[in-house]
Amino acid sequence: MKLEIQSIHFDADQKLLDYIQKKCDKLDQFFDKITSGQVYLRVEKKGEHSLKSVEIKVLVPGESLLVREESFSFEECIDNATDSLKRQLNRYKEKLRT
Repeated sequence: MKLEIQSIHFDADQKLLDYIQKKCDKLDQFFDKITSGQVYLRVEKKGEHSLKSVEIKVLVPGESLLVREESFSFEECIDNATDSLKRQLNRYKEKLRT
């Protein structure tokens, strides 16, 4: 899948970018007509801790699926977001069949 990754107000390291690409590439197993995707990474300071936020937008024919997740690590956000997108893609595929 063609993926555009943007990190807002910081520079993401290559290890994180590779992890995101690997997890999002697995979404092609659930729906093979994904045209592209966009990932937005943000660090939001709230109190002493910095909260990470990930937004993934996946474009499929006639629809765009959007997921937002927040956590204390980007990896956990990506895992939760891709799990949610898997469910959305399965629902979308079922909707197309009927």
